[in-house]
Amino acid sequence: MSLVRWDPFFDLVNIRNSINRLFDEGFRYPRHADGSNLTQSWTFPVDIKDTPDAIVIHAEIPGMSRENISLSYSNNVLTIRGERKNELKEEGANCIRIERKYGSFSRSFSLDVPIDEEAIKASYKDGILEINLPKKDQARTREIEIDVK
Repeated sequence: MSLVRWDPFFDLVNIRNSINRLFDEGFRYPRHADGSNLTQSWTFPVDIKDTPDAIVIHAEIPGMSRENISLSYSNNVLTIRGERKNELKEEGANCIRIERKYGSFSRSFSLDVPIDEEAIKASYKDGILEINLPKKDQARTREIEIDVK
């Protein structure tokens, strides 16, 4: 029998991780007694960049077709909606683990600069949705030269 040195901080880190997981996932979605979610909504990560000419959003939504994603822009709020359908289950196959999220999703972003609504463009490639929201001319930052006398 070999001796193993006990590290109390290792146990504390495990407890902290368990509590974080509880708060991150446990209260976000109500659950059935069997542990499955009552709601089937899920969320996706985004990157938002503010360039001098536009706001650019990259949303990571893998495994979707373009037809299952919709965009709307109204009152300075951009909304991304969609639904990922659950794949058909094979007869006689038991799922050992299911980690991919299915169901509807929706995220909204408030933009604090005027956007040229007619020039908004979006593209979807390799699971990344890119949305380009051009700023109106009056919203663009303009450098002003100062005369020194």
